[in-house]
Amino acid sequence: MQNRQECDVLVVGGGPAGSTIAALLAQKGRHVVVLERDRFPRFHIGESLLPLNLPLFERLGVLEQVKCIGVHKPGAEVVSDGHSHTAIFRFDQNPYLSVDHSYHVRRSDFDKLLLDNSRTLGATVLEETRVIDVELRAEGRSRVTACGRDKMASLWFPRFVVDASGRDTLLLKRLGLKKVDKRNNTAAVFGHFRNVSSTNGSAQGMITMHLFKHGWFWTIPLPDDVTSVGLVGTRSFFRTRTDDLDRFFARAVAASPGLSERMANAEPVSPLTATANYSYSSPRFSGDGYILIGDAAAFIDPLFSSGVMMAMSSATLAADVVHAWLDDRKAGERQMRAYERKLRRGLHSLSWLIYRINNTVLRDIFMASFDLFDTRNGLLAILAGDFYEAPGLMPPLRRLQLAYGFLYPLSKLGVRLPVTPKLRPTQL
Repeated sequence: MQNRQECDVLVVGGGPAGSTIAALLAQKGRHVVVLERDRFPRFHIGESLLPLNLPLFERLGVLEQVKCIGVHKPGAEVVSDGHSHTAIFRFDQNPYLSVDHSYHVRRSDFDKLLLDNSRTLGATVLEETRVIDVELRAEGRSRVTACGRDKMASLWFPRFVVDASGRDTLLLKRLGLKKVDKRNNTAAVFGHFRNVSSTNGSAQGMITMHLFKHGWFWTIPLPDDVTSVGLVGTRSFFRTRTDDLDRFFARAVAASPGLSERMANAEPVSPLTATANYSYSSPRFSGDGYILIGDAAAFIDPLFSSGVMMAMSSATLAADVVHAWLDDRKAGERQMRAYERKLRRGLHSLSWLIYRINNTVLRDIFMASFDLFDTRNGLLAILAGDFYEAPGLMPPLRRLQLAYGFLYPLSKLGVRLPVTPKLRPTQL
């Protein structure tokens, strides 16, 4: 026998996007139900948060809890094998930023914290419950069929559906809206390690991005002396793999001078995981009685640790849309259009950079010894999570585009920016 229930808002997925919008709408007095297919805590990649996440944590009332489970993150370190140099970007060096740090977290702990907080604020959360069918209705309530751990089907009739299903992209697939971006088809392999040498001095606690010819590595310090290490490379690079994943990863690390030093005594504490980072988006992110947030709307690349920030910021924007739509459909539709524009602007900023991350000119800008067109503050703003707004004299992306447009034709003549003096922090 099917269980039939109604609610104001049904959220598919309980990750950072789903738990954030559920918490915010519950705070506004809405009857919110979250259907999450897994049982938390569960493993997830994407462990480095951005400074502009912190005001969102404060709004949700979880800032102190995040601080307790996190590792202090004062900025980002960029190491370029091609330049044999290191550039350090401290968040406190940007006068336009109101927040000067962030945190690295184990996503299993962090995601559970956010989901539990949505419960505390009044949302109903059902874990181990998989959505198996969605029938969107422009008029009246949509119909959602789910299956719980008891294998019994349940029917939900929400006034509004929020897709926070992540890379499962439930509604994008059902609506035929998912558009793969072939300009950024990368793949990744990652794992957790102990005994990875950490950096001290001004780079202590920073995420490190090691740029190499075919992509980049990340190293992220986590609690309990564990380090998350991952490789993101082009599909052509991954096609050179001729043996097992462990040997392929070890060879790639050995070929990167800066990273191989830090990994000399590393011991794995989890098996390596491989995944395709196929980028995708959609011609629209909302419609009659539904909205897409986080990775359920679009996925680009983990380069700037943008995943959690995009998830939570899009959820925050969408919460206002849904709340308005439930009270006044016309007002909600106006806010939907604004949401679409803002989200697309943020995605464009990230895409522009990611399409060019393997380009010598953009890498020169990262490593440059002087600040052309205020690009350093532009990079810092994006590394801090400012994908949407325009602090200072011009938007961060525009500063980078000016510098890139100026330098690109010069690079064809053999003219390149001088890089920073060698700055490889002392290894512990």
